[in-house]
Amino acid sequence: SNAFSPVILRSNKRLSNLGNNGQKKLALNAISSLNLPICSKISNFWTTIIGQKHLPIKDFLASPIASKIAVVAAAASLIYLLNSAFSWIDKMLWTPSRTYNKEANTVGKEYDAWQEEGILEAYWGEHIHLGYYEEDSRPWNAWLPAGKDFIQAKYDFIDRMLAFSGFDLQAALARRQAATNSSSPVLKVLDVGCGIGGTSRYLAKKFGPGVQVTGITLSGNQQRRATELAAAQGVENASFEVMDALQMSFPADSFDLVWACESGEHMPDKQRYVEEMTRVLRPGGQLVIATWCQRDDREKPFDPSEQRMLNFLYSEWTHPFFISIHSYAELMRQTGRLTAIATADWTPQ
Repeated sequence: SNAFSPVILRSNKRLSNLGNNGQKKLALNAISSLNLPICSKISNFWTTIIGQKHLPIKDFLASPIASKIAVVAAAASLIYLLNSAFSWIDKMLWTPSRTYNKEANTVGKEYDAWQEEGILEAYWGEHIHLGYYEEDSRPWNAWLPAGKDFIQAKYDFIDRMLAFSGFDLQAALARRQAATNSSSPVLKVLDVGCGIGGTSRYLAKKFGPGVQVTGITLSGNQQRRATELAAAQGVENASFEVMDALQMSFPADSFDLVWACESGEHMPDKQRYVEEMTRVLRPGGQLVIATWCQRDDREKPFDPSEQRMLNFLYSEWTHPFFISIHSYAELMRQTGRLTAIATADWTPQ
């Protein structure tokens, strides 16, 4: 009706002089002027009806024209309903529900809620991060199940990430012995964005009692659950705190290994994120980051479809934004304290 109104309004002064059929023809001309297939069919049908003077309603209903109109009306209604349904589904799927807000601590609150629901731990186990899949364990289609246990893939990811870090336990012990004049120094590992502590406990068990692992998270519920699981599993060299990774209370040069797995995507200030982890890292120590990244848009800007997908990923999982792998390397170089910087793209894995 909104499409017809301008045409009818512009002709309004002449309507009273046209008579009933004249007014119908004027409306049909307006419909036809829309140049749409459905409007053309409606115009043709009603022109035929207007041309049959005083056509009785029962005769009209029994005529071929009526059946054609019914078919067209049914088709139009079906198209409208399908279009409405697809529009609703599209809107539901592409409307994010967890938009990032630093002041409201949306990251901590969302993880608090997920922990209360128990859904992440129930399906993902102790590790709230992706797994590692070798080429022979990857399906030919991403929608098919992988040829590796979902939980085991997460442990494999930790082992691969540790190997990539280049962290050498014996070399770290030797450095601490020289720095402290102690034959049995305690090494310290920091897990930034520890979730419910699955990786922290795994590393604590792997390294042994001579290494103290500390995990930090913004979620109080995660911190409590991580502490419970450490006690239940008898892991005494792992502890957990609620702390903002951008404002850590640890003194400088506190940790021999700083570990950050899938926490960078939640950080609103990537530079501060890298700088803080570098600050608490001891000289000679290793910093290793695994995080969601996006293509470097300085080389190839995102098209509208790609940007729509990115915006959804940002807002659906309370991420402020992503940056590229190269951008992370640049931030590490800019600290002036990190050397032997290496990067890798593990998207296929």
